[in-house]
Amino acid sequence: MSSPRTPVVFVPGLWLHSSSWAPWTRFFEDAGYDPIAPGWPGEFATVEETRRRPEALAGHGFDAVVSHYQRLIDGLPTPPILIGHSFGGAVTEKLLGLDRAAAAVAVDAAQIKGVLPVPLTMLRSALPGLRNPANIRRAVSLTREQFRYGFGNAVSPQESDALYEQWSIPGPAKPLFEASVMNFSPRSPLKVDTRNDRRGPLLLITGGKDRTVPPAISKATFKRYEKSGAVTELKEFADRGHSLTVDHGWREIAEFSLKWLQNKGF
Repeated sequence: MSSPRTPVVFVPGLWLHSSSWAPWTRFFEDAGYDPIAPGWPGEFATVEETRRRPEALAGHGFDAVVSHYQRLIDGLPTPPILIGHSFGGAVTEKLLGLDRAAAAVAVDAAQIKGVLPVPLTMLRSALPGLRNPANIRRAVSLTREQFRYGFGNAVSPQESDALYEQWSIPGPAKPLFEASVMNFSPRSPLKVDTRNDRRGPLLLITGGKDRTVPPAISKATFKRYEKSGAVTELKEFADRGHSLTVDHGWREIAEFSLKWLQNKGF
């Protein structure tokens, strides 16, 4: 009788549909895992329907997203591996700190409470959501040009536009507002237990050309984990931008993540 496959939960970030993880789920399934890629609360099964009904995503904050994935994890037979991108990376960090996962890979993970650098490129990338205070109750879409700046700057304009057409969806602006004030809020939902010694291993991945989550953010996040005895490692891909999980070079990131997890015994 074969042993059960290890579950892997893929968590997207803002502005990318969960189906953008499809190449990764196939890759991990072929490697012997049991992967799923559920969307954020309010996301529909297809990109097209999600674009047509943005109101379903509106108003969901970071805690609501974390609780959504926690309920999904509770239905799994064993604690999963979590792999998240951008705000999905911050979700994986939060859940790992709560001991809800066996291990985690956070790719270009959004800033968590206590991480202080605020690069100008990151502010510009977040501006579509933050420019109007009323957006805190809305779901906001990126334009093609905004996507190219925040996601596709390290690939050709043609590839960036193709990724935008294929995967881009509206995203709730509330997590952006929560992140903008988190370091002034003692009860910020983006507070992560970075000192947990019992948690599983964590790999932080950063793209050297990322404008939405610049390397300075990932490096400062890595330092937040210095007081934990648990395994935390950082890997930089110098020539990659925020689209690194979905663009033509996704497999390089997936292969590194898989090898790292296998080296840790998963």
